[in-house]
Amino acid sequence: MRLLVTGGAGFIGSNFIRYWLEKYGEDEIFNLDLLTYAGNLENLAGLDDAYGRRYGFTLGSITDTDFVDRLFSQFKPDVIVNFAAESHNSRAILNPTIFFQTNLIGTQTLLDVAQKYEISRFHHVSTCEIYGDLPLNSAETFSEQTSYRPNTPYSASKAGADLAVLAYHQTFGLPVTISVCCNNYGPYQNIEKLIPLFISKAICNQPLTLYKSSQNKREWLAVEDHCRAIDLIIRQGKSGERYNVGSQTEKSVEEIADSILQILGKPQSLKTYVPDRPGHDRRYLLDSRKIQQELGWKLETDFETGLKNTVGWYINHRQWWQQSQSSQIREDRWGK
Repeated sequence: MRLLVTGGAGFIGSNFIRYWLEKYGEDEIFNLDLLTYAGNLENLAGLDDAYGRRYGFTLGSITDTDFVDRLFSQFKPDVIVNFAAESHNSRAILNPTIFFQTNLIGTQTLLDVAQKYEISRFHHVSTCEIYGDLPLNSAETFSEQTSYRPNTPYSASKAGADLAVLAYHQTFGLPVTISVCCNNYGPYQNIEKLIPLFISKAICNQPLTLYKSSQNKREWLAVEDHCRAIDLIIRQGKSGERYNVGSQTEKSVEEIADSILQILGKPQSLKTYVPDRPGHDRRYLLDSRKIQQELGWKLETDFETGLKNTVGWYINHRQWWQQSQSSQIREDRWGK
């Protein structure tokens, strides 16, 4: 099988490529990435030597119709996995246009070309933020039947992309699936995102900047578990369906900061607080029973073990994150 992975130089995309190439010894992957701030070819270092012709990369934008069409014609993918997205809420507030161009128009461009070449599966990676947010002390969860209520330009652009994907299935019969995932963590995550940012700052004895609303909660999933979920959806998921992928493990910014400081043996005095950002969602929690019951997916990495392993990875890959640290915005982020 041949897979075209868009956004494969990013955090989740690069982990997915490594996962797939290792698991499926005959499959080929071609990685299309524009290498914006979140894309880093160092995330894929060594793949050329390890996998030879089974892995390829090209620089380009998913909004460039002619370029994408040529790529499809040359590579002839069976499956598309679309990770490509602008995914930084604070950047979206400063420049919403690029988010709608990439996340919505770029996805629609891929859909058009995928329809033309009659690919066997178009898998789109979405975010729990499409559903809006939940009260902090609520028993509610987001199911696949929950209405979309995005609160930020980023989440609105992702919601629009989801609807475009589903519309191409209903209108043109394109075989599509969507995974809606909670916050991921693990190796190769951009240093601007919450967990790697806090880890790197704590290692360097720098202040951990928390918003005043740091009791807001997120659901956290190890990236390896997300990759396995996408694998199952591509191979066994029903066309036209959306699958929530969550861990049921909720942690606040405060709890994340405390855990990282404890693992590293750093003092609580490193925490400092700044005013909140506009449109800051309170809480997300996904109901993931559908993928568990229909596809047999289950969580394999508990948060405590996963966080310790992630801290260890950043300790052992200090050169990787120090190379990009100087160009990042130094404040805490929720990370996809």
